[in-house]
Amino acid sequence: MKRVIRVVAGVALLAAGIGAPQGAVAQRRDEPVWKPCGGQRGTGIFGPPAVPGRAANEEECAWVRVPLDYGDPSRTISLALTRIRGTAAPGRDHLGVLLVNPGGPGASGRDLARRVAAQLPPGLSGRFDVVGFDPRGVGRSRPALRCMSPEKLYDAPRPDYVPRDRREEGVLVGRARQYAEACGSRWNWLLPYMTTENSARDMDAIREALGERRISYLGYSYGTYLGAVYATLFPDRVGRMVLDSVVDPKGIWYESNLAQNVTFDRRHQDFLRWTARHNDVYRLGPTQKAVSFAWYAMRDRLRDHPAGGRLGPSELDDLYTVAGYSDLVWPQFARAFSAYVRKGDAGPLLAAHRRNVETDVAAENSYAVYLAVQCRDAPWPRDWGAWRRDMTRMHSRAPFLTWSNAWYNAPCAFWPQRGGTPVRLRDDPRLPPIMLIQAERDAATPYDGALRLRRLFTASRLVSATSGNHGVAFDGNACVDRRLFAYLRDGTLPAPAPAATSARPAASGDARRTGTAGIGTGAAYGAARRPGIAADVRCAGNPEPVPVEDRPVARPIAMGG
Repeated sequence: MKRVIRVVAGVALLAAGIGAPQGAVAQRRDEPVWKPCGGQRGTGIFGPPAVPGRAANEEECAWVRVPLDYGDPSRTISLALTRIRGTAAPGRDHLGVLLVNPGGPGASGRDLARRVAAQLPPGLSGRFDVVGFDPRGVGRSRPALRCMSPEKLYDAPRPDYVPRDRREEGVLVGRARQYAEACGSRWNWLLPYMTTENSARDMDAIREALGERRISYLGYSYGTYLGAVYATLFPDRVGRMVLDSVVDPKGIWYESNLAQNVTFDRRHQDFLRWTARHNDVYRLGPTQKAVSFAWYAMRDRLRDHPAGGRLGPSELDDLYTVAGYSDLVWPQFARAFSAYVRKGDAGPLLAAHRRNVETDVAAENSYAVYLAVQCRDAPWPRDWGAWRRDMTRMHSRAPFLTWSNAWYNAPCAFWPQRGGTPVRLRDDPRLPPIMLIQAERDAATPYDGALRLRRLFTASRLVSATSGNHGVAFDGNACVDRRLFAYLRDGTLPAPAPAATSARPAASGDARRTGTAGIGTGAAYGAARRPGIAADVRCAGNPEPVPVEDRPVARPIAMGG
């Protein structure tokens, strides 16, 4: 999936472990040695993210060794962990470990632990040990996957993602093939084991290393799929499980990217419609159609004359994909759009692009892991002609992301390790009830995925929000967070919704009282296609932003998936 996420060189294999059967770790528990953490925090598109007050000086770091291959655990790799230790006394008041993952695949979970611990309310704060981890290949875990010089990978301006002829297409195909070959030449010993299933087994190894009988889990985006795989493999080892912004388990991963093209295009239209509603500020046109015309005219102009010699149409696409994840950036992105179109001032665009480039350089590791996992998890078309046919068809109705998303994933067509068979998710009577949280207009993880997982895990409950941001928990939605905190505290879940004939239920009391202002028009994407299942609670989404003076805005915490 095309997504925006937050490089470390690889190291040799670490010390050998003790042999164990498939699904088990070495028999001798590898207890982590916790020490105070060092290091730097990430930077958002419009400036550094806010530093949480609590947990800033409380985090500890450690390493845990896990098998490279769970069928032969004699070779090990190391995972980097961060912990914000709970202050409650052991026993009834302490609720154990809450493991967190922001998605990706390829995103680091260490910063997320600090953020989650800082935002737990009184009555919960201090009752969990909040633990974040860098999955295999990511960040400070060893080895850390890196395939190509970031300067080479992100050299700008790149060829236009939308090819006008076979020659231009061939250049982009060549870039994708080159990246796949670079990964294979450096990491042929590691790539066979870069799967979601192995990452789920790594989670259980972390649980064992921490001495926990069960472990609670909060996963965003791709982290929801990782959590669902863990629940399938280890149902009796789950405490609480919260899955926010749910990956559709059907169509892993090629088909899910095709679906994502449609929802990102619609979310882009939401942004253009919002810009039109504030035409008194941005002066780009009073209708969505007029603003859309201005958008694609800007894109064409940047193709012929890249701003600052660096920002062409592909860089523009990458930058504005962020607006599909969170409307927090809409005021700044609309201002940059307006300044370029109305005044010929590329300054705001270039400033945002410079920050994005800095993030991209740091994220080559994350991109390498993203491909390593998704290309290995499931089959991908190996015939480029199939990709061309699908993208040509989809671009005609969803032009915003289709080709950009295709090139992001195109190395999978040439990946040195063929895709395997995804874990078949299944329910289990030993599995505790799971809380699912989903924005109905989420572009990165469309609403259908949450409905499908709600149906699959029969004891689960789905809390939806009538909004479009990717990542709902801890985002200031009182209706959602109230349910989340009750569930984390004592396992309380909403009552199940009555069987519905439409996947879009009548609004709950929360939504009726506050309305659904701020989500634009139209139903949740794909919602009416799934009769018989519905959200158990439907909350009003947070209001859309209003135009404000230009100021730094932090990147949303859940950008994976």
